[in-house]
This record gives sequence, C-alpha cells and structure tokens, in this order.
Amino acid sequence: MTRLFLRASGLLLLAGCLAVPIAAVAQSGAGVMRRAAAPDPVAPIGISIRADGLVGTWFPPASGRRSPAILVLGGSEGGEESSKHIATALATKGYGVLALAYFRADGLPKAFQEIPLDYFERAIAWLVAQPLADRRHLGLYGISKGAEVALLVASRHPEFTAVVAAVPSSVIWQGFDPADYRVVKSGFTDHGVPLPYVPYDNSAAFSGILDLYQRSLAHADHHPDAIIPVERIGGALLLLSARDDKLWPSTLMADQIMARLDAHHFVPVHQHIAYADAGHGSVGPGGDRAPNGPYENVGGTIAGNAAAHADAWPQTIAFFDRNLGRPAQ
Repeated sequence: MTRLFLRASGLLLLAGCLAVPIAAVAQSGAGVMRRAAAPDPVAPIGISIRADGLVGTWFPPASGRRSPAILVLGGSEGGEESSKHIATALATKGYGVLALAYFRADGLPKAFQEIPLDYFERAIAWLVAQPLADRRHLGLYGISKGAEVALLVASRHPEFTAVVAAVPSSVIWQGFDPADYRVVKSGFTDHGVPLPYVPYDNSAAFSGILDLYQRSLAHADHHPDAIIPVERIGGALLLLSARDDKLWPSTLMADQIMARLDAHHFVPVHQHIAYADAGHGSVGPGGDRAPNGPYENVGGTIAGNAAAHADAWPQTIAFFDRNLGRPAQ
C-alpha cells in the first residue's frame, strides 16, 4: 500500500503498506467565483438514460471503439449535476462513462434513506450491456456520500477492476431526510431489508457537522456490521482525502479503510493520498469550484484547495489509465 500526504508547498511521500445533510453545508455561503477550466479537446455528448427505472446520462467513448467504462456516483446533493460534471471530465479522456443519479431525481427516492442496492445492480447490468463498454475493464468513481455508495457497491461486485473513492466513508451511515431529520432509517436496503448503519450521536449539542460525524464515528465499533467490507473489493483502489475536511473526517476514515485492507492482506493495489490544507470539495475534477465560494465552508485554504485540485484529478486519471487501460481517443 502507499500513503501520500500533500501540502501546497510540495509533496511528502510516506510509503507503507445526522441532523444536517452534507449538501446543506456544501451549498451554504456566499456567491461563487468560478475558476477557469482548461478547454476540453472535444466536448463529450451525453445521452439521457431513463430505462429500467434508472436515471442517468451515458457518455459513449468518443473514439467509437469499445473502451473501458466507468460508473460515476455523486454525493449528497443528489440528482445528476455532480455525477455529470465528473463524468464529462472522464469522458474527455476517452472512457465510456455512466453518470448515475440515485436519489433526488424523477422516480427516485427523495431522501437518502433506504436506497435499494438492486438499483445499482441494474445500473451495472445496463452499463456492461452497452456495445462500446468493455465489461472486462470496469471502473467506479464515487465522491463524498457517493464514495460511501461506491465502496459498498464495489464490495459486492468484484467485477470492478479500478475504484476511486474521493473523500470517502469507512462505514454505512444513518440515512437522512431533509424534510424531516427526526426520521431514523438506514441509508440502504438489500432486497427490502435495511442494512446496518452507524447512527448519528445526537445525545448532546454539537458544534458543527464535522463534530457530529467525529463523535458518531467513535461508536462505529459498536456497529461492526456497518463497517464497509472493503476487503471484498476485487480490483485496485485509490482513496483521496482532505486533511482539513470540515464536513466529515475523510482522512481518518480513509486511514481506517487502509488499515482494514492491510489486516485482511488485501492483494490488489491500494493507495491513499491525503491532501493537507484541503477541504471536502477539493479533490474532484475542479473547473467549477471557487476559491472564495461556498466550498471553502467545508475546509481548506485557498492555496491548499488549489494544490489538491491540481493534483487529485491527474492522479485519478493516471490511476484509471494504469488499472483499466488507457482508452483510444
């Protein structure tokens, strides 16, 4: 395994082996100043998917040839906006990409509660059935709550040969309903049965959402069945975390994931890159995250977030290229 810790001033390599939903925090704050993105060589064209109860957008490989395919899962904002942004960035590299909504979209759950895992099974089946998707080389990308979903799905589907979990969770959390935070349910079901989860500790006042997650995570050992069995993942794994994450303790949870993999003698490549002075919104493809915008409310300095943006996405592409094979463009 490898752990990397990055700072704005350079790179240090160390080798070694809810009361409030996330989206509510990420979307608060002042107006957004957009960072200019590098122009894409060809703007990918997405195809809206509304089949078998799925809601998503498919970006076929621009080459018109069979290519590695990646399933993308956004975070607690729900809908497709986040996953489409990430999928577009991946599609410019030649991959076939399915951006999948899994709640807060037409016909899908309105809350992040009791989301059926068979929905993701149908999405995988749809993806591998595409003539231009190489089912032997499947990738999975999830960010924030989408990383929680991605690790859970990958632990049940070893056919994924490369998985990226950005600002991830090590456990299944209690679900949330923005319309009524008093409702306590699991985030997921398996054939109608709610999965075990780590509940939010509301036993005392908390200073912020990070405090709530840290306090709740301390009780994870009391809910062992809620710990994601990442050792069952069948392919390479890249974890990206933010050491100044003000939303949830992504670096701590990524370290827990790495420790579990090592304890189970996990053979495939697994790597954790932790970005110093970076916040929760700093490790995606960038291009639309403002240094003075609402994402500064979830941690990091301007320099630290910029450094993380500059490194994390190239690391992501290089990881997929190594473990899926670089697609023709």
